[in-house]
Amino acid sequence: MALWAMRTVYLLALAQALAACGIMSVVLLGGILGATMAPTPGLATLAPTLAIVGLAIATIPAALAMQRWGRKPVMIGAALFASLASLLAGWGVAHGEFALLCLGCCGVGMHNAIVQQYRFAATEWVPPEAAGRAVSTIMLGTLAAVFLSRQAALWSEHWWPGHPHAGSFLSLALLFLATASLLLWLPSQAPAHAAVAADTSPLRSLRELTAQPALRVAVAGSIVAWVVMSFIMTATPVSMHNVDGHDFAATTNVIQFHLLAMFIPALFGGWVLAQLGIRRMMLGGSAAMALCIAIATVGGHDVLHYTWALVLLGIGWNWLFVASTALLTTTYRPAERFRVQALNEFITFGAQAASSLFAGAALFSYGWQWLNLLMLPLLVLMVGVSWSIPLKPAHRDGHAPR
Repeated sequence: MALWAMRTVYLLALAQALAACGIMSVVLLGGILGATMAPTPGLATLAPTLAIVGLAIATIPAALAMQRWGRKPVMIGAALFASLASLLAGWGVAHGEFALLCLGCCGVGMHNAIVQQYRFAATEWVPPEAAGRAVSTIMLGTLAAVFLSRQAALWSEHWWPGHPHAGSFLSLALLFLATASLLLWLPSQAPAHAAVAADTSPLRSLRELTAQPALRVAVAGSIVAWVVMSFIMTATPVSMHNVDGHDFAATTNVIQFHLLAMFIPALFGGWVLAQLGIRRMMLGGSAAMALCIAIATVGGHDVLHYTWALVLLGIGWNWLFVASTALLTTTYRPAERFRVQALNEFITFGAQAASSLFAGAALFSYGWQWLNLLMLPLLVLMVGVSWSIPLKPAHRDGHAPR
């Protein structure tokens, strides 16, 4: 792989390390703050849910904006927007305005629609066979964000005197400013632009694109990975801290272990994908998530039970998500990439937003065990869908693998 290509991928991974702190901070703090600020317990997870809603509604506009103006200016502008949204959320926490907290978190989520495009941007700088490695490298940046987001939240917790956690959003605003500064070094155009210019074949309609079995499987895998992970993870801080009475440090430790499990596999994700193939990697991810549900259902409510369940949830998400992303890149030609990526992101994060919205209500209505069991049918469905994946890999020419 050319040195200049990997330098760009590493730059994007570093930007990811800063930008991904946004959604992680919202997940970590949104439910805990919502449990004390929300007018009813059922709305405790509204702030992190609105972050996912913001992500979902911004996916198509984000892809269209990048198609028109390029990835670099849109990424920079989105980071600046997220900085302002973080300040708004901090102001809401300091003044007890739950609506402002939710609005700010929604803005951070909208920025995350751009952050999710980092992995696609990285694949445009490498050969088709290295797409899995590029995606895993970007996810390593998110691994760094696991440590950075928690430390920044704890370090700046009391920056706003008398208002715990309001300062955490101030530090988040600074991280977004640093992201924008870093992205200034990103090259303006990727090699994929030359491929787009050279491709004279007619663009296929969305109906033709979605008729590909591989694309359907890729989207299904992405949906299941995010929905199951988000539904369980969003409810975890509330279940631990507000229902079971575990302290804030224990709760953040469990979330940190979960996030580490989500992104540490990125260290060798490309190798695992090459060894197992897409189908087996999807099946492995589904199995890990099923084990998470088993532990949460038959285990107790100790910190150890939460920890093991969330670790398995993170590993399962990683395998299923990486395999689905790698499969998706085989289903479109260069000129079709924005349309397919936008479709995948919109459907995936729309479904994730719906699942996150009901996480708090499901927790208080049915309890921790049943909340987990509600996700089991999706995993059974995913196992069945995984068997329809073609066995042979494909080149990135717009044709599904055979």
